[in-house]
Amino acid sequence: MTDEKINVGGTEFVCSVIPAGPVNIVFAPNEHGLVGCGAIDVAALAGFGYAAARIRPPEGQTSVATANDLLQGTIKEANVPAEEKGVRVGMTGEEALGVLG
Repeated sequence: MTDEKINVGGTEFVCSVIPAGPVNIVFAPNEHGLVGCGAIDVAALAGFGYAAARIRPPEGQTSVATANDLLQGTIKEANVPAEEKGVRVGMTGEEALGVLG
C-alpha cells in the first residue's frame, strides 16, 4: 500500500493505493467523504451516512491505478450523502474532492 498526499482547492487529501492482484484499489477520503475507484461500495457507505463517489477511469484507460487517475477520472456514481454535499455524476474526481474538501 502506498499513500500520496494530494492538494485540491487548498485541502490536503491522502490518496491510498492498495495493490489487489492485477488492479489497484484507489481512494482519497476525509471526514466529509471519499472519492474512489470502482471497487468502492458507495451504497454500503451511504448506510453509514458517509458521502462516497466512484470514478470512471480517464479516457483511454481501463482502470483507476494512481492518484492522478483518480483526479482525472469522471464520477460515474455518487451516493445520496455525496449528492447532498454537491457531488454530481460527470464531475472530475478533482472537482468532487473540491466539493468534499
